[in-house]
Amino acid sequence: MASADRVALRLAPCISAADDPQSTPSSSCCSAVHTIGQSPSCLCAVMLSGTARAAGIKPEVAVTIPKRCNMADRPVGYKCGDYTLP
Repeated sequence: MASADRVALRLAPCISAADDPQSTPSSSCCSAVHTIGQSPSCLCAVMLSGTARAAGIKPEVAVTIPKRCNMADRPVGYKCGDYTLP
């Protein structure tokens, strides 16, 4: 598996969605989240990575992106550090 920090760069289109819980994520963001989300532990590691934090990603908002992307197979209830995926 690639390092969480390297994979985090693929979520660059999600920066605004990870900052504003009311925003609609872009299609490029949703595509990246769906790909990485095939592995919930990987998605979680990325959302909590140093790269994500340095980019200003708020984990409590980031965990809502799969739901806001209407990702049908998202891991609802998956524990990601102190956060739970809705």
